[in-house]
Amino acid sequence: MTTTAPDVRKPAKAKRLSGVMSNTGLYLATSVAALLFLIPFYLIVRNAFMTDPEITGEEWKWFPTDIQWGNVTEPFDDATVDFAQSMWNSMVVAILHTVGILLVCSLAGYGLARIPYKHANKVFYAVLATLMVPTAVTFVPSFVLVSSLGWVDSYRGLIIPGLFSGFTCFLFRQYFLGFPKELEEAARVDGLGYWGAYWRVVVPNSLNFFAAIATITFIAGWNAFLWPLVIGQDPSAWTVQVALSSYATNQTVNYHLIFMATAISILPLVLVFLFLQRWLVQGIAQTGIKG
Repeated sequence: MTTTAPDVRKPAKAKRLSGVMSNTGLYLATSVAALLFLIPFYLIVRNAFMTDPEITGEEWKWFPTDIQWGNVTEPFDDATVDFAQSMWNSMVVAILHTVGILLVCSLAGYGLARIPYKHANKVFYAVLATLMVPTAVTFVPSFVLVSSLGWVDSYRGLIIPGLFSGFTCFLFRQYFLGFPKELEEAARVDGLGYWGAYWRVVVPNSLNFFAAIATITFIAGWNAFLWPLVIGQDPSAWTVQVALSSYATNQTVNYHLIFMATAISILPLVLVFLFLQRWLVQGIAQTGIKG
């Protein structure tokens, strides 16, 4: 009597088929998510090169009937808003804000993670407690303090009050807890102290994480609206977000101007993201939370 051996190829084929279907579903879901993410950008660019009647018309148009290239220079030709100055103000604020956050919060996080101190945990919990305080609670006291120092309508008033972030400090502390201690111990054998180990060993080996935090911080600084609106009372101190809000008034709304100015204002963010996206992904992958 002969027996037939079981066909071991069928489970392998079924496994491969399941893998292909799983990958196909993943790619499909990713493509749909990317499409939904890109829709607002499409609408901004589409409306930026249209006329106001086309934008508000009843008939939907996928693309402008006649591309209005003159709309590109219109934000810079507007006599009521110095759009170029507001772009410059946002660039200065976002860059200095990012550099300050990286320096202050990384030093604070490194100190909490590495420097022995019996009250380190208490200080850390106090930093975490600041995350539970609503921004609205500290907004008025911060403005009174900045106003009393004479920092209204100045870069100091726009930048200095935001140079510390409890959440960013928390991220740096968690990251430094997972940083290899052997590298720092080797640096101390060579005679470096905490500052030397931080600056010469930790920072050069943590550029991915620093780039990730820098990207997020720069975007947040560029998109800030409420604080610059209050501090930048003079039009010469407006940031780009405040300038954009001035295009919509109770009397009139210039749609194509708003969309074109918006398209121009997001270009720096797109460039920063494209330049730092590799480090952003790698840095986020290194943010494992450790106790």
